[in-house]
Amino acid sequence: QVQLQESGPGLAKPSQTLSLTCTVSGGSIRTYPYYWSWVRRPPGKGLEWMGTINFSGSAYYSPSLKSRTSIARDTTKNQFTLQLSSVTPEDTAVYYCARAVGSGRLGSTNRLDYDSWGQGTQVTVSS
Repeated sequence: QVQLQESGPGLAKPSQTLSLTCTVSGGSIRTYPYYWSWVRRPPGKGLEWMGTINFSGSAYYSPSLKSRTSIARDTTKNQFTLQLSSVTPEDTAVYYCARAVGSGRLGSTNRLDYDSWGQGTQVTVSS
């Protein structure tokens, strides 16, 4: 059974670049047809899809975050990463990594469209 675990700093200052890592165990991130995503939940709000990298390394981004977001992978470590630049307090959220099967659910904010989730990591942006 695949397991996902987020890691990274819990606190960031405004204007900094936030870097998070999702470590995957129990399955390879290169395995077809899996899509690996970053999703966040700001306080009091619903899920927001940020971006996805698929089994072949192709990346997809939310239009609203595309200018600040970069998703990459390290296949030797079976990890994928999120970088979010120029953070503001509005980027405060619980950040999750998640897996979906196939591209049909790309961009989804429905939790049920993902078959595996990390437990989430709280990130607070504050000076």
